[in-house]
Amino acid sequence: MRDAVGFLRAEYDELVRADLDWKLRVLAGPSAPWCDIDGKRVLMFCSNNYLGLSNHPKVKAAAVAAVQSHGAGSGSVRPIAGTMDLHVELERRLARFKQAEASLVYQTGFATNAGLIPQLAGDGDLIVSDELNHGSIIDGVRLSKADKAVYKHGDAADLARVLDQAEAHAPAYRRLLVITDGVFSMDGDIAPLDKIAKLGRDHGAMVYVDDAHGEGVLGDGGRGIVSHFGLSRDEVQVEMGTFSKAFGVVGGHISGSRDLVNFAYNKSRTWLLSGSHPPAVAAACLAAVDVLEHEPEHVERLWSHTRRFKKAMAALGFDLGRSETPITPVIVGESRSAKALSQRLYELGVFALPIVFPMVAKDKARIRTIMNAALSEDDVQFAIAAFEKAGRELKLI
Repeated sequence: MRDAVGFLRAEYDELVRADLDWKLRVLAGPSAPWCDIDGKRVLMFCSNNYLGLSNHPKVKAAAVAAVQSHGAGSGSVRPIAGTMDLHVELERRLARFKQAEASLVYQTGFATNAGLIPQLAGDGDLIVSDELNHGSIIDGVRLSKADKAVYKHGDAADLARVLDQAEAHAPAYRRLLVITDGVFSMDGDIAPLDKIAKLGRDHGAMVYVDDAHGEGVLGDGGRGIVSHFGLSRDEVQVEMGTFSKAFGVVGGHISGSRDLVNFAYNKSRTWLLSGSHPPAVAAACLAAVDVLEHEPEHVERLWSHTRRFKKAMAALGFDLGRSETPITPVIVGESRSAKALSQRLYELGVFALPIVFPMVAKDKARIRTIMNAALSEDDVQFAIAAFEKAGRELKLI
């Protein structure tokens, strides 16, 4: 008789043998600067919680209050009985913050890309994607029936080449959709969105930017990459983001025109068929938007820490790649070197995980650090000292 599920253990065992399986670390308590990870007190240096808002008192208080006023769950999907006043207010406030006509909140960032991208382009269309785009974009593109093309990472000239070829396609494409991450999560570099937007305008293409790692970090008061480049909504038609990073909670969202939002919530099956956010989540997201609007010191401190860390690490001789943001990869080469450095840092009291092949090229293994505004200056110095000690012990610097 055929073994229908034997492949599950076989494939997992192969991942273990190749040392490619995820070994989960357990956090006991909040995502704070100093955490209990697997029973050891360590400095958190790889969280996406850029501004420390997941543990901000206003954000926590809003979540607690919403449970008391609205209950533990929403009771349904958004289009049936799951749209609460908290969801509507969150979308109104987010649109104001993003300086957009309208916003729509999805259950997660992944659900946003997987649900919307296939609806924006289909048969007779072309999607053009940066070669290093996030996996959620890749999956969203795969779900579409459109033709697909890839341009070299961050290379506007290569994007122009692809779009020129698309213009000559016969029969003519009905729609062109260009998609890019705003900030690339492995290297911390920023997409040339100003150049991409111009190419989109010149070729009549819709531009879609995934700003998951840019909002709360780039732009006026953390408003994101569209603000960072001073672009209009006519130039970047879809600005996608997530509440799970700088906002410190969870959820995905898009901002743009009212037509975009009306289209998206009628077409995205991930939005239509998934339960809506519990009241506590919606209220916490609302509070996080409010904090960003009224407490600019968090974004300022994030960048102050980032500049200090990058300067010190470069002076020590570490390779920081092409990072332009608080995502700072410490590139060490081979996978075993990155794993050894991560383990030694943990022993010294700093939690920062290795990123190795196949997530990055075999000779580009690194420790991916992410700065946090909630750290103190002493915390940043502690991390620098730990990297110096571990780097010298392992002969990496």
